Amino acid sequence: MNEPLPKDKTERKRMNLLIRAAVGALIGAAVGFAMYRYVGCKTGACPITANPYTSVLIYGLLGAFVAAGK
Repeated sequence: MNEPLPKDKTERKRMNLLIRAAVGALIGAAVGFAMYRYVGCKTGACPITANPYTSVLIYGLLGAFVAAGK
């Protein structure tokens, strides 16, 4: 069940990068949902904030890219 910690330095860097990207995606998705919920577009003319799924997806990806960047 418990996998051993990566011994190689490259593997540790890769795991650290994946963890940072996942945390960034979660934070971005939360921000995206907050943007939909509190700022959103009532008329439906705004393509990103009018739909909660698009908003969460776009902001989640953006958060992952920003957090994983060097």
